[in-house]
Amino acid sequence: MAKEEAIEMEGTVMENLPNTHFRVQLENGHIVIAHISGRMRKNYIRILMGDRVTVQLTPYDLSKGRIIFRNRETKEGTPKDASAEQASTKKS
Repeated sequence: MAKEEAIEMEGTVMENLPNTHFRVQLENGHIVIAHISGRMRKNYIRILMGDRVTVQLTPYDLSKGRIIFRNRETKEGTPKDASAEQASTKKS
């Protein structure tokens, strides 16, 4: 029996829960409980309320997930653009 693929979705962290669990609202409006993946724990990636994250869901239980990526954002709240940053550093 083949292992089924995980579903990846974008979401926003709504609440911090004990034991590195988080309540995440997905783009489609569903709310799931997610924990941090081991690689993020190992590298001390901090997740705060309001962060945009990528959540991996199993097809067997769509109410639980694993946070696999925290999207980087600038102070203004827009996604960070590496090319714009490189252009500004070259001008200086």
